[in-house]
Amino acid sequence: MKRILFLLAFGLTFVGSASAQKVYSTDHEYQAEVKVYVVDHEYQADLLVYKESHDYQATGNEGKWFFVDKEYKADVTVYFVDHEYQADLKIYFVKHEYQAGWREKSKIHLLYGNKK
Repeated sequence: MKRILFLLAFGLTFVGSASAQKVYSTDHEYQAEVKVYVVDHEYQADLLVYKESHDYQATGNEGKWFFVDKEYKADVTVYFVDHEYQADLKIYFVKHEYQAGWREKSKIHLLYGNKK
C-alpha cells in the first residue's frame, strides 16, 4: 500500500512539473527562474516558441507558451534580457504552432517548472 501511495505521489509530482508552459514574464531579474533572450533568427534559438491563445493549449514542454498575468498562475517565471550572453535560454517566436519545439534539448530542463 505504501508503495502504491509513493508511486501515485511521484506520478502527480512529475505530471505537475511537466507542464511548465504557463509563463509569467517578470520585470525583475531576481524574480526569474529562467533568463530568456529573443534571437533574430530561428537557427540561433534553443527553443522555438509559439504563443498560445488559451492556457489549456500550453501543456507539455514543447515550446507552446501561454503568458499569464499573475506570477502565481505560472509554471515558470522568465525575465527577458537585453543581451544574448545574459541568457539561460535563447528563443525565437514562430508564427505557427507546428513549428514550436526544442532545437537544443540539453536545455529542456530549464522549463520543468521549479517554483521557488
